[in-house]
Amino acid sequence: MGTESTVKVCVMHRLEFPPERVFDAWLDAQQAAKWLFATPTGTMVKAQSDPRVGGRYVFVDRRDGEDVEHMGEYLVIERPRRLVFTFSVPKFSKDPTRVSIEIVPRGNGCELTLTHEGVLPEYADRTQGGWSKILGGLETALKDNTKPAFELELTRVIDAPRVRVYEAWTKPEQMAQWFAPKPYQLIIHMMDFRPGGRFSMAMRGPDGQDFPFTGTYHEIVPPTLLSWTGEFASGPADQVSTVVTFEEQGQQTKVHVRQTFHVMTPEIEHATKGAKQGWTMTLDQLAAFCSREKRP
Repeated sequence: MGTESTVKVCVMHRLEFPPERVFDAWLDAQQAAKWLFATPTGTMVKAQSDPRVGGRYVFVDRRDGEDVEHMGEYLVIERPRRLVFTFSVPKFSKDPTRVSIEIVPRGNGCELTLTHEGVLPEYADRTQGGWSKILGGLETALKDNTKPAFELELTRVIDAPRVRVYEAWTKPEQMAQWFAPKPYQLIIHMMDFRPGGRFSMAMRGPDGQDFPFTGTYHEIVPPTLLSWTGEFASGPADQVSTVVTFEEQGQQTKVHVRQTFHVMTPEIEHATKGAKQGWTMTLDQLAAFCSREKRP
């Protein structure tokens, strides 16, 4: 930071979108290119993001034939509530400043507070106005991107009590027996089953090749609801959302699965082609597994 006296600039914005979607829009370069640092008269010619602590980002907006770079380093990434990064525009100043994003759930949406530290007093009003416009652009981009890249819904009635079916999703030793559609096998490396807990798994093919995926649990309401977000190794974080509900119907259980792919990459496009068939086979295996008598 520079040695001159500086001030903090704060901007608050209410968004009718869940914290996860708002947070992702900052870190996914493909999404951010549509609103972050983009200007109405410019063209975003470069958008790169390495979303990890110590990773860097760079966005280049071409205005009237001149490139304006915005760059910095991620300091704190706490999904989906807090993001901190350095910020500089070399065209105007090489001294980096510090930007903090706090996202708090509010009803069906969230409240975002942006704090920009290290701003020169003479640029305070301009900086505040600029961030206000940027956050307005974020809201517009999220509204324009409300339709998911791909979404799948399935419902199945399982001939087993709800507690039994729910348990099959929560115990690693049980989940490994049915979750992967044959001939694949589910390999569970880690399963921290709690809100905010992470998991790391892989689908192992008959040739021994692993297809890894990781994710984060969000809502766990025994024995009625599970939700998590996940990602493949080559894509942005939290790119797939899955919500599973369990409805009691006598001694049977109605299971409803909704899976939403928020972005489309070549790997995800390949996965979606077999998603319905894969989930259908998986739920068939769940039904067979839960209908068996429990062994001691």
